Amino acid sequence: MPIATVNPANGETLKTYEAMGAEEIERRLQLAEATFRTYRTTAFAERARLLNRAADLLDEDREDIARVMTTEMGKPVRQARAEAAKCAKAMRWYAEHAEELLADEEPAADDVRDSGASRVLVRYRPLGPVLAVMPWNFPLWQVVRFMAPALMAGNVGLLKHASNVPQTALYLEDLCHRAGFPEGAFQTLLIGSGPVADILRDERVRAATLTGSEPAGRAVASICGDMVKKTVLELGGSDPYVVMPSADVDRAAEIAVTARVQNNGQSCIAAKRFIVHTDVYDAFAERFVAGMKALKVGDPMEEETEVGPLATEQGRTDVEELVDDAVRGGAAVLCGGHRLRRPELPGWYFPPTVLADVTREMRIHREEAFGPVATLYRAGDLDEAVLIANDSPFGLSSNVWTRDEAEADRFVRDLDAGGVFVNGMTASHPAFPFGGAKRSGYGRELSGHGIREFCNITTVWHGA
Repeated sequence: MPIATVNPANGETLKTYEAMGAEEIERRLQLAEATFRTYRTTAFAERARLLNRAADLLDEDREDIARVMTTEMGKPVRQARAEAAKCAKAMRWYAEHAEELLADEEPAADDVRDSGASRVLVRYRPLGPVLAVMPWNFPLWQVVRFMAPALMAGNVGLLKHASNVPQTALYLEDLCHRAGFPEGAFQTLLIGSGPVADILRDERVRAATLTGSEPAGRAVASICGDMVKKTVLELGGSDPYVVMPSADVDRAAEIAVTARVQNNGQSCIAAKRFIVHTDVYDAFAERFVAGMKALKVGDPMEEETEVGPLATEQGRTDVEELVDDAVRGGAAVLCGGHRLRRPELPGWYFPPTVLADVTREMRIHREEAFGPVATLYRAGDLDEAVLIANDSPFGLSSNVWTRDEAEADRFVRDLDAGGVFVNGMTASHPAFPFGGAKRSGYGRELSGHGIREFCNITTVWHGA
């Protein structure tokens, strides 16, 4: 895949870039290693000053970088602005809280005495250069939620971003440079997938994090496992959205539309499988389908657009194939179902789509639909809803709508996912851990759990 900005709204190639060669990659690896030796000793206050400055600059750049993101991967420009604002918020959160999150811990006094020590500390020390392999769907946020904690912990970052968002990738390196971080603290490697394996095997790279597809996660985990290096993986998701009879059905249906089509439906944590109790199924389906039909599909640079194009032509083809397979298997198309053929929208558009009568034999039941396509399921009771929800290889997040506290407790206990959101849609926040179960990956991002993932957790023991 070439490293290029291709506008998904019209298929026009706007900029192309030469991939970095072996010599430049080596120079940047040397720089990362050298920078880490000194950056690791900087005080939290200095790191926080630099990260806060980066947040201020990002706020100043918000409109420009939002338009870059929209041009590169097609998200509605209003959502791109919100993504930039969220990144600045996360930077400030880690600048404020990192020192507290990584403060030395003292074990219980009885345990210290029992060990024969006069004093014992648990200290969080940085690991070194960390490679981040990041996707295009949230081209700022996916990176910042790694970058901010990594830099505050004293690590340095190497970014291999998706090849279709090179301008966003280069912006992130420039942002850190303008904020005053030392050269080499955060570098973009403008490369394709070919050199990644060798970079992961390089002894100077101490750990890796990847957000992306399951095959990509398997490849990175395999190499890092062979090299005995730490990894954090956030992979696909096919999140359930369960609606029970006690729920506010109108509100659940309204939020369901946003939960499905956010980021043009290209979000790992978007709700994808809507599991509705039979007593409220018809009412929910009617409202949900009406909401999906009412969405404005159009040019993502227009303020009123709610759904833009899919990011790549292959991505649209993948969604089409999932829908076509389901229809051949007997699924009912309640709205959408075919690519848009409108002369004023020549890009890679696919309309908001709702499928009913989905069965386990259909690909869309077990594969992630990375576009604005929802599947509807009917559940007879809570136990069946849980069975359907867990009948997926993924376990990233989940959504449950109920006013019955006992029901909510059951779902929290039994849903096999990294998050359970009750009476709301899944969202990420810097203070809360984020990650999944099963084939959705392992490890956590954000919160104290995320910043400690790439730390050497060190026992410091002092004799009596």
